[in-house]
Amino acid sequence: MNTEISQKENLLYRTLLALALIVLAAALRIAPHPWNFTPVGAMALFSGAVLKDRRLAFFFPLLALFLGDIFIGFHKLIPIVYASFLVNVAIGLWLRDRRTVARISLATLLGAIQFFIVTNFAVWQFLSGYPHTGTGLVACYIAGVPFFWNTLAGDAFYAALLFGSYAYAERMLPALRPVSLKTDN
Repeated sequence: MNTEISQKENLLYRTLLALALIVLAAALRIAPHPWNFTPVGAMALFSGAVLKDRRLAFFFPLLALFLGDIFIGFHKLIPIVYASFLVNVAIGLWLRDRRTVARISLATLLGAIQFFIVTNFAVWQFLSGYPHTGTGLVACYIAGVPFFWNTLAGDAFYAALLFGSYAYAERMLPALRPVSLKTDN
């Protein structure tokens, strides 16, 4: 019985730490920063990788985005941007229980690439800045390249911060260490 309580407490502590880091990342989004150098992509990856409740893993980043957008402002492409960050959460699910530097790095790269592809396509498709031709689409993607590098740099920086802080806390605080579910038979 004590093992079950300790597993529940462990899950609670781990979830609270993850949510606190996500809230911190969300708060940093509204602070001044270079274009697209934000913690949002990393926050979504981290949420998918660390939160055991999938509903919470998908809901919390959306809530954080929405609350940030109250301060930053809303725009026509918000649904597409939010959907793209949900893809990052799904990529984060791939990291569950297998978080290595290489896997986190690959997930971060994939998240930045899909965000670039999805959001630039949406800019071309739904805004009037580029002609709806193949040339217009290519021009839109070329114009977005500087933003891609900022997205990738921000995602990498904040992924290192979030995943690194979480791993450090697991090492330093016994209550946060993963509980083995092995049983002696």
